[in-house]
Amino acid sequence: MRKHFVSVLILCAGLVLSVSTTVKAADPGKGKALFQQNCASCHNVHKRVTGPALKDVEGRWSDKKLLHQWIHNSASVLASGDQYANALYNEYNKQAMPAFPSFTDEDIDNILAYISQEGAKEPGGGAAAGAAAAAGGAQESGEDNSLLFGIITLILAVVALILMQINSNLNKLAADKEGVATPEPVPFYKNKAYIALAIVVLFMVGGYFTIQGAIGLGRQKDYMPEQPIHYSHKVHAGINQINCLYCHAGAEKSKHAMIPSENICMNCHKAINEYHGPDLFTAEGKKINGTAEIAKLYDYVGWDPQAQKYTKPGKPIEWTKIHNLPDHVYFNHSQHVVAGKQQCQTCHGAIQDMDEVHQFADLSMGWCINCHRTTKVQFADNKYYSIFEKFHQDVKDGKIDSVTVEMVGGTECQKCHY
Repeated sequence: MRKHFVSVLILCAGLVLSVSTTVKAADPGKGKALFQQNCASCHNVHKRVTGPALKDVEGRWSDKKLLHQWIHNSASVLASGDQYANALYNEYNKQAMPAFPSFTDEDIDNILAYISQEGAKEPGGGAAAGAAAAAGGAQESGEDNSLLFGIITLILAVVALILMQINSNLNKLAADKEGVATPEPVPFYKNKAYIALAIVVLFMVGGYFTIQGAIGLGRQKDYMPEQPIHYSHKVHAGINQINCLYCHAGAEKSKHAMIPSENICMNCHKAINEYHGPDLFTAEGKKINGTAEIAKLYDYVGWDPQAQKYTKPGKPIEWTKIHNLPDHVYFNHSQHVVAGKQQCQTCHGAIQDMDEVHQFADLSMGWCINCHRTTKVQFADNKYYSIFEKFHQDVKDGKIDSVTVEMVGGTECQKCHY
């Protein structure tokens, strides 16, 4: 009987392992983050920019493995003589696609899943799509199966306890039938071994969540405060393609990106006093009157659109700051934008798709360090790194294929804390 019970427990454990080790489908949510960080500067899903539009990209290649190889190292595919790869190379003035050897096959599948998801949407979206997106919230389509695994594990644990109790009762019945006196089985809720196990489990679970809560103190990932004016980055930076540096000029010149002054807004809105773009919605799904939001700007600056002049003193717009770092952390925008050649999306996410800005990353120490460990320095045509002669020579000699931020001191304490 005991052997049968052990077999049942092994079967339950096997079920848990088989469920938890199931290969996950490609995650468009993770692919979106990778795409914005590594691909968005040259590619768009729906239109040609520096590189080709990526909609239906998988259908253009004869073999998905070849597409993976192209993303890892396009030069190797060109050298193989692949007809489509060489045609693409010639079409874009023989400019080879940068290599991404650090991408795993899972990373590439996640990016392709995101491209496929975006390709199914209408370019630029529409009023109905905007309403649906706003009502549904900003949700990633990538599935997180943690809750499912937890529920299945809990069910199997309950089944195991029931089977253990049944086993104990059957043992007693068998002993009674044979005339062997046995004590009454102890209920599981009075069993000291079970109680001790439950205490250990509760201690571990409670400790885990306590530590996670302590680590997360002060972090504001997904923080999205209501602003005095509903300013849509999606309309300005996305649909109208206004360069980020037009408003945030300090990003390439100083430590701070700079909140634009009202006169920057009025450079355009002296002439644009009505909104005729796609419908705007808050994160809760409330429809926004774009023209009324422009009128709020006029009230702040004291502008009379009918008289076409300033008729009263202006007052500052009290924007709520979203991205906050501790006082003991030094961060310089210009160093990342000019020397590091980083796009805004690396830290701020798909800002060009946000009607209301939220904090995309947790901006924790671990997040920054992991970025410095994996991000490759752009040595070519970048005078900032000209002093690293040894690395330049090592790249030239083929000893290394690239240099990460960590290799030039990007994880040293004094870089951010001094």
